[in-house]
Amino acid sequence: MLNLPNLLSIGRILCAPLFIILLLNQIYGWALFTFVIAALTDAADGLLARLLKQRTVLGTYLDPAADKLLNASSYITLAILNLLPSWLAVIVVSRDVIICLGLMILFWTSHALEIRPSIASKLTTGFQFCYIVFALWSAYVAPAPNLLLFLLLLFLKWGTAIGTVVSGLQYIGRGVKIFNP
Repeated sequence: MLNLPNLLSIGRILCAPLFIILLLNQIYGWALFTFVIAALTDAADGLLARLLKQRTVLGTYLDPAADKLLNASSYITLAILNLLPSWLAVIVVSRDVIICLGLMILFWTSHALEIRPSIASKLTTGFQFCYIVFALWSAYVAPAPNLLLFLLLLFLKWGTAIGTVVSGLQYIGRGVKIFNP
């Protein structure tokens, strides 16, 4: 069923290629704007689905798929452009791939699929999105060294790395519990 929350998720999916094109052409201001709009739709679609009582099966798949696409494409492209460390992109993308593989294994083995993010996962998503925003902000507005921005980026980088590893281990733990009750 296509409703407003699902349309916002589809919009986020469509923002990913535009975002990549803007980055590759070093149009950082518009890339930042596009990413912020996409990130806001991530918050809005879930909130609207709850408030308007428009939760759908399609939405339970579209929303995380849109998040994973935007996140993976952002981290890979920003790492290629040396706007964030490649090791962090590997950690972020690997976690998302592990989650997707786990869901596919659950599906193939006829286990119940319940897509429900943990608090650590939601915090990690916040760190990941904020790190992208401030990495882009740094490239667009403040390419010259700035101590405050440097410290903020350092905090976000390590918060993203630690949160991504912790939430990834939580998802692996959930999967192990399903197969070994």
